[in-house]
Amino acid sequence: MDFTVLKFDHCGKRIYTFDRNRLEADNCRCPICQELMRFSLIEAPIIVPSPFINGHKVPYAFLIGSSQGPAFISELLNSEIHVGVTNSQGVVYSYTSSGVLNQDHGWEQCLCVPLVAPGGTGCETLWDNKLEQFSLLPNWSPDRFEEEREFGSCCYGFALSFLNQLRRSESRDLISRNEFTLQHVLPCVKRATKYITIYQEIYQHGFYIAH
Repeated sequence: MDFTVLKFDHCGKRIYTFDRNRLEADNCRCPICQELMRFSLIEAPIIVPSPFINGHKVPYAFLIGSSQGPAFISELLNSEIHVGVTNSQGVVYSYTSSGVLNQDHGWEQCLCVPLVAPGGTGCETLWDNKLEQFSLLPNWSPDRFEEEREFGSCCYGFALSFLNQLRRSESRDLISRNEFTLQHVLPCVKRATKYITIYQEIYQHGFYIAH
């Protein structure tokens, strides 16, 4: 997922493609009518933001990733996702078969659900201490991983349990897995699925026409 996706309108269609230089070239032709295209300032191609970001640059966040790469974070694929929580420095805590890992790299292309509004906390040390202490609980030992996995929990259970511990300490209502999934995870995955579909069509055919 290394190319930038652009969109523009021509022939009454919304067209997506890669390669800004190609669109700006004098011999750029519309993939539909094959006519040479000229863009005014208003008609200029627009960059389509990628839903995948560097999770290490987002503190206090719930991250959704895949060991197979961002193209596998899609509701159209039966691939296994992996989730984690960042501390104030962007270090990702996630529960695996080896226990809880603390990673400062490896989550450079993932989906992100901010758990704190920008500038919404001055308690970096408190957050980091709570996350570190939570990760050391016996619930998240390596020998419990398969047991947690049987209940469909493991990494998701770790991240959501930490979030609910914070909510409990703030006297806020706990959030269920279904609620969190519907409110936060599914919208992210749906946006990623649409982007991946467009990206793969462009990669295979050179362009994608929105229907």
